[in-house]
Amino acid sequence: MTRQDPSPVCAHPDSDQAPENAAGSGHARRPRAWAPLCLLGFLAIYLAAVCTPAGQRAENTLLSGDGAEPAWIYDWSGAAYKSPALPPLDQSAMPTLLVGIAVITAVTLVRRCWWQGCAATGLVVATLGSKELTKMALPRPDLVDAPVWLTEPSFPSGHVAVAAGLALAATLIASPRIRPYATAAGMLWLAVTAGAVQATYHHRPSDALGSTLLACACYSLATRLLPAADDPNVTRPSRALPPAIALALSAAGALPAGARDDSIAQSLIFAATALLCAALFWLTTAGKPAQTARRTLPGA
Repeated sequence: MTRQDPSPVCAHPDSDQAPENAAGSGHARRPRAWAPLCLLGFLAIYLAAVCTPAGQRAENTLLSGDGAEPAWIYDWSGAAYKSPALPPLDQSAMPTLLVGIAVITAVTLVRRCWWQGCAATGLVVATLGSKELTKMALPRPDLVDAPVWLTEPSFPSGHVAVAAGLALAATLIASPRIRPYATAAGMLWLAVTAGAVQATYHHRPSDALGSTLLACACYSLATRLLPAADDPNVTRPSRALPPAIALALSAAGALPAGARDDSIAQSLIFAATALLCAALFWLTTAGKPAQTARRTLPGA
């Protein structure tokens, strides 16, 4: 007779093998080379948007409005005098990061999912670290004689990296029952953050996409480095939230966050970019979900 250990051991996402019931679990299979694809996309966006005159002109044109004030989210961006900032906008980025790490640690201790907790922490550190390294290593040449304030390096976005890294880390440590809702909430948070930093002219569309792709690459690497859940007594993964619902929630956040009073075209481009960031988030987490395994005592 088999007996279950009262202390659950969090199993780990196995990217190489699909569960037998994958066809009915509602989860899409992402490509095996997802991390290299994300890094390749990151490089392609940098080369096209930052290293070509056409790319620089196109994105600089998007920053030609009347500053941050026409943005719908201006009063919640921290840019207005004494206005509150939605995390992780403006000066709330570092406090948001510290609180996120503390929550990851607390959930890891409560659920005793040590491997997943370490992977989630490593994911956040790797995302922010790679953002800093690439921002220092990748120059922004002035190819179009732009104003000085448009020549400062901004690729990739640190605020978007904080939101993407913490949101992806939350899906790693969440239980199978909570994971679909953590994914939807993370997509919404990422979409609002990506839309807001563009609408307030703090970042270009390429900056938001670049940070999202870095975070997605780190997530994919983290799930591949986790030990495989080889125990046969593994609970069935929960059904994912339908992508249409998750993307609709993200669109509901991206549209007002990226909207401006002075330009419909800019508003639509900013919202579309934010929604694309959310779609990349969903594609990254839509593979095999984190599962919870229980050890079977030998000879029991």
